[in-house]
Amino acid sequence: MLGASGAVGTAALNALLSLSNVSQLTLLGRKAISGIAVDFVQQHIISISDAHSYQEFLSGHSSAICTLGVGEPSKISKEEFIKIDKKAVLDFAMACKKAGIKHFELLASVGIHPKSRSFYLRIKGELVEALKELNFERLSIFQPSMILTPTNRYGVAQAITLKVWPLLKPFFIGGLRKYRGIPVEVLGQAMAKNIFNKGKGYEMLQWDQFYSVIK
Repeated sequence: MLGASGAVGTAALNALLSLSNVSQLTLLGRKAISGIAVDFVQQHIISISDAHSYQEFLSGHSSAICTLGVGEPSKISKEEFIKIDKKAVLDFAMACKKAGIKHFELLASVGIHPKSRSFYLRIKGELVEALKELNFERLSIFQPSMILTPTNRYGVAQAITLKVWPLLKPFFIGGLRKYRGIPVEVLGQAMAKNIFNKGKGYEMLQWDQFYSVIK
């Protein structure tokens, strides 16, 4: 797992730790996560920009979860965003493929498309197209809209959004259901439990699928 220290990554990690059918879990990151005292968990400090720093730790795993990403893309340059959200993720996926990992899960976003007018949605869309070309036996792309966290992490704008977005749920019906806000705990559980659901090929998971997976 790459990106376990973020909000969604933490939720997915907590869900994995609670599952009885997880026999081995390897966490890769720029720093160790404290408070984990479980025999089946190993942690390795790596450089996300250098696949050679973690390639050896990938063998023996059947699935990979990537929740790596910039929390506030508008706060960094476009070049740095591409370096982290696209190149580092693709390098990780390529390393996973090389190690024989069959199932790759990625935290993305609703609305991504390789030809989107939005720079951020376009880059994510390009990433997914590149991941498809790696031909994993199973590729799961999670596409949440607003991720509802219990605490405000990014200032006034997010504080307002966290208050308002849940009130809009009744208006997101039909084809708009995918824009409903998703509690971060539900999203994390979906990413964890989806590993143990049967599936092959490319799958795109949105609001409805998140809740179906955790039932």
